Amino acid sequence: MFSSIYLKSLRDARLAILGWGLGMGLLMLTVLAVYPSLVTTPQAKASLVNLAGSFAWLAAPVRVDTAGGYATFKYGVTILLIAVWPILAGARMFRREEDRGSMDALLSLPRTRVRVGLEKLAAMWSALLGMGLLIAILTFAGGAAVNGGISAGQAVVFAFNIVLVCFLVGAIAMLISQFTETSGTAAGSTAAVMLVFVVLDMVHRIIPNTDWVSSLSPIYYYNLNKPLIPGQSVDAGALALLFGLSVVLSAAAIWLFTRRDIGAAVRAPAFLHLPQRPAAKPSRKTHWGAWSLRSVYTRSLATLASPTLWWTLAIAGFGGWMVIVVVQTEANLRALLNGSPTMQAFLRAGGSDASTNASILSALFLFLPVMLMAFAVTQANRWSADEEDGRLELVLSTPQPRLNVLLGRFAALATSTVLIAVVTLAVTAVTAAATGLKLDQGNLAAATLSMIPLGLLVAAIGYLLSGWLSAAIDTGLLSFLLVIWFFIRYIGPDLHLPEATQRLSAFYYYGTPLLHGLPTFDTFVVVAVGAAALALASARFVRKDIGR
Repeated sequence: MFSSIYLKSLRDARLAILGWGLGMGLLMLTVLAVYPSLVTTPQAKASLVNLAGSFAWLAAPVRVDTAGGYATFKYGVTILLIAVWPILAGARMFRREEDRGSMDALLSLPRTRVRVGLEKLAAMWSALLGMGLLIAILTFAGGAAVNGGISAGQAVVFAFNIVLVCFLVGAIAMLISQFTETSGTAAGSTAAVMLVFVVLDMVHRIIPNTDWVSSLSPIYYYNLNKPLIPGQSVDAGALALLFGLSVVLSAAAIWLFTRRDIGAAVRAPAFLHLPQRPAAKPSRKTHWGAWSLRSVYTRSLATLASPTLWWTLAIAGFGGWMVIVVVQTEANLRALLNGSPTMQAFLRAGGSDASTNASILSALFLFLPVMLMAFAVTQANRWSADEEDGRLELVLSTPQPRLNVLLGRFAALATSTVLIAVVTLAVTAVTAAATGLKLDQGNLAAATLSMIPLGLLVAAIGYLLSGWLSAAIDTGLLSFLLVIWFFIRYIGPDLHLPEATQRLSAFYYYGTPLLHGLPTFDTFVVVAVGAAALALASARFVRKDIGR
């Protein structure tokens, strides 16, 4: 098996195939199983259709009174959380081994760079197809269990549509990694691009006559196919476009890989370079006075500056965009439901009221802590990778206690997390004031600042897992834990899960602060668990052999 790059790479992905494939598949099976309980009467079915129309900006409500239509609407774009894996896999495909130095040994064998790239790409695509197969099987099983009229062919096309988007996202990560020096930067940049794609896809459902804007996003073409909905035909052109873009971008990434130095980034074209300053005379000054070299904390802050900037732009920008969505949604609902006396009464009673607007925005704000926790995952991965790749050995060879090194790194991460939350609060408040959206400012502050303990909780758990696991497994488990938490919170009420089960999700303790203010006790629980995880991580790091 180890004589083949393809088989070795595929073997390394075996846990991801099972975890993501079964996780997403069970999600579809679960939502299909819940559907019959939501349409027990004609009135309940009509209520479901009306409710779906209120969230048309998020996903087009097509035949939501059927099992396939409800599942498609409920988890339209959300199911694409599986794209987390191809983002990480594509970013690490070459860079991870280059960082470790193992790429040099691999290329010393009688294999061309093109062959190495193609075998690694084939392994990633095979892994995604394996996940898709599991999703298709469980989706078909869920449809059959409730007599939802979902055929095996429909389930296969549904899963294949997801896989094609993942192909494309992985290809984008591969391509971006050729222009960066680390896999973490490539993964973060790809995640930001993915977020832009999601926002672009939403535009045409919020602002009329803007389909041309949404057509710039691959998610738009993903949404053209809704095979689980009865009577919906397959848009072969959209599938072909996604596959074609994946092939072109993957080929471009491999082509660049064959033409650059190992460990180096592709140089941008000359016309993009800034004018060179005249060469300065060599200075005999040392850098002992540089602020970033005064401690582990300040050095970590300097290292975090760039990713913090980009994640701040993404999260704060998304928060401001959600405010615009709420304003536009209110206007659309008034036009759409103007003929309904019941809805007119509802809108008159609360359409412009702060609590009603906050109710809509509160549902959207759940995505902000998810994004902040994703940032924490990337930084926990960097800590684990630094240890695994030997970059902590030089630091620990200086008179620095191990505990100070770990706490210094974590303190820098905490500083970045606080900064992101504060800027998000400012952007959201300014956008709300500019658009005339009425919100309780105290609750808005609680909703944004209470994200901080959740982000630090994920980081602490990541530091703890790194004491025993490799960077790849640590990041994979942490990402999957984040997905499980999100879906327990998201589908728990629909499944009538016991409160004890819902308490297993960190999002349960976030609550609805935009409506009800800061949940003091629940926030204390998150802080306490995070502190305990950090204490255990510190104890493990102080006693372990570095790199093991």
